[in-house]
Amino acid sequence: MSIRIDHQKCTGCGKCREVCPGNLLQAADSGQTEITNPKDCWGCTSCLKECKCKAIQYYLGADMGGRGSLLCIRQEGNVLHWVVVLPDGQEKIITVDKNQANAY
Repeated sequence: MSIRIDHQKCTGCGKCREVCPGNLLQAADSGQTEITNPKDCWGCTSCLKECKCKAIQYYLGADMGGRGSLLCIRQEGNVLHWVVVLPDGQEKIITVDKNQANAY
């Protein structure tokens, strides 16, 4: 599991670096975020949830959308839109109220 950081979108705010439990995200000389050891990524998606500019994408395994699929998160207030971008460019969106995300 790993993430990809789009440096064209990254503003360098550092919020993703603050929440990474593995301390894998660091500030590059440019101030933007980079991942030091992608293979060590736990796949917790904490950084995706904090990135307001959609600069971080998560690689999904075959069981989560197929090879080449990526996940990013868009937030509107208390609503999270988990956007899965399939290899053919199609998007599938899962919408979650973050206040109810852990309710069973």
